[in-house]
Amino acid sequence: MWRRIRGFAGLEGEKFRAVATRGYPEKFEQLVRHPHSLEPYSPVHALLHGEPLVEIPDVMAHQAEAPNPRAEAAIAIGIRSVLFLPLRRDSLLLGLISAGRKEARPFLGKEIALLQNFATQAVIAMENARLLSETREALEQQTATAGVLQVINSSPGELTPVFDAILEEAHKLCGVTHGGLVLREGEIFRAVATHSYSGPFAEQLRQGYRGADNPITRALIDGERFLHISDLAQIDHPMVQASVENAGVRTGLYIPLRKDGALLGMISSCRTEIRPFTDKEIALLQNFAAQAVIAMENARLLTETREALEQQTATAEVLQVINSSPGDLTPVFDAMLEKATRLCDAACGVLRIWDGEHFHIGAVHGEPRFSDWLRQRGPSRPPADDPLGRIIKGEGVVHFADAPDDAGYVASPAFRQAVEVSGMRSGITVPLRKDDALLGAITVYQQEVRPFSEKQIALLQNFAAQAVIAMENARLLTETREALGQQTATAEVLGVINSSPGDLAPVFDAILEKTHTLCGATLGSLFLIDGKLLRAAATHGYPEDLAQRWREGFVVPARLLDDSIRWVHNPDLTLVDTPTARAVSGRGGVRTSLMLPLRKDGRLLGAISCNRQEVRLSDKQIALPSIRFDGDLWDKAADPKFCEVAPAITADAMSPSRYSRATVVRRLR
Repeated sequence: MWRRIRGFAGLEGEKFRAVATRGYPEKFEQLVRHPHSLEPYSPVHALLHGEPLVEIPDVMAHQAEAPNPRAEAAIAIGIRSVLFLPLRRDSLLLGLISAGRKEARPFLGKEIALLQNFATQAVIAMENARLLSETREALEQQTATAGVLQVINSSPGELTPVFDAILEEAHKLCGVTHGGLVLREGEIFRAVATHSYSGPFAEQLRQGYRGADNPITRALIDGERFLHISDLAQIDHPMVQASVENAGVRTGLYIPLRKDGALLGMISSCRTEIRPFTDKEIALLQNFAAQAVIAMENARLLTETREALEQQTATAEVLQVINSSPGDLTPVFDAMLEKATRLCDAACGVLRIWDGEHFHIGAVHGEPRFSDWLRQRGPSRPPADDPLGRIIKGEGVVHFADAPDDAGYVASPAFRQAVEVSGMRSGITVPLRKDDALLGAITVYQQEVRPFSEKQIALLQNFAAQAVIAMENARLLTETREALGQQTATAEVLGVINSSPGDLAPVFDAILEKTHTLCGATLGSLFLIDGKLLRAAATHGYPEDLAQRWREGFVVPARLLDDSIRWVHNPDLTLVDTPTARAVSGRGGVRTSLMLPLRKDGRLLGAISCNRQEVRLSDKQIALPSIRFDGDLWDKAADPKFCEVAPAITADAMSPSRYSRATVVRRLR
């Protein structure tokens, strides 16, 4: 009779709930299947304190002594005797088996023993189920972990598929409906992967939000191991309320991603019902968070390795260009700027050369419209508040996060126009300096507000150092070539003197030819004093009628008679209104003209003229044709050993640092 009405109740936390029944009416079965606490007056409460069994031979008599709502319900369905046996494992109460009769009669010893045997079997079955469940869960976790690791291995350095896989596996194993993987970017928290959120809300999460303003991220910033919120509807924050309204989430768990104590981000896991996460689920999500951190660290190390390799490769390629084009800076600057712009992830870049007064374009990369505008604009001198003006004043690095907000945008019309033409927003300029002397600058730009990192700034400074080395190498090589050219020219002139003793015509021709070669002059003459006239003893490059005019002579210019005048330099003869100037510029096409007097002991003997058909002549080239005379060439021409006719660089030549800039500008033209 007792076997007809019985039940099996399981303990869940501090509440009991029937998981199997037999013989109960439907309403009573629903009552016992609903989780309920054991009130202190409940006879079953004794099982919690270690009693081996609880028996009530007469339920009605017990109800009269200690009223109990559940006993009253049992009496209503006809139960008169009841027996409760615990289900225990190692003293831990797991549940109970109850058996009831419809007559008031105590249970026999063998009946109790039989029920105890069933209780033991039930505990064994529960333990087997627990072990099997744990094995399955462990296998699922291992499979999920292996799957994530496989994604990490198959996409080295790429975090998006890794984050998606971590989020999917974590949420699947923990019964989570919504969530995301969020990374910290300074003060902003931005979702890089989301699960089940609607498009607009997912995009809102990807746009990011301030961590300090959100109570959830604020708690993680302050060092919480995790944040577990049983009902998100109780959190008064717009982002949290938006998740409740848009996705219907209620219970949320937030696990931080940390590396050496630093908060990198978090994994959010939410349910649409109020159902707190178990310790096991929290531990599982913490394990996935650890995997995410490992993937991020692997990606960082791989990225740094790739960047280092790219930088080394770029440096090697630039050095190769330097070696393959000695003295020619244009391909070096082009290669250097291309590498710098690409490695800094910039849209465009400019390398400028400073000549002491103006910046000249050495190389431009990216944005063709901007490149055309720069080259058409030509040399420029920026105002003091312009980024380039600040470089002139001595600043080491000029970095602007957003060009329209920079002081130079207001102060410099050219800077404003450059911003409009190029679309630049963020930019950085680093100087090219040698022994504190400014040689130029490299600038790279972004077409969005995205400031450059310290690593990118250091990279650009490294390329600037390479540019300075290339410029110095070119200067030394040029000086070596020029010195060799001068020595060769001197030796050849001396050779002509030795081979034609007493005959000055070939000597003058040789001097004029070598002088023009070294100075890059296309036309000119060597004049001798003949009374009050200067007559050409040798000419180079002129039409015959103009050469004949110089041979016939013209009045010595007054400036040459002044022994304090070392040379007469006209940068543009078209601006000089004299008959001689008009003849030279009109008939000979001369633009830049240089005339150097030949003197001995203060006495004017003649002059050398060097002319170009374009406006171009440097101070060093002016100094180059100066002639020293030791001995009287005119009186002792028959004895060459008493005279020396040689190009000489005077003390008025430009300083090496200034010359290096002039050389670069000249070579780039």
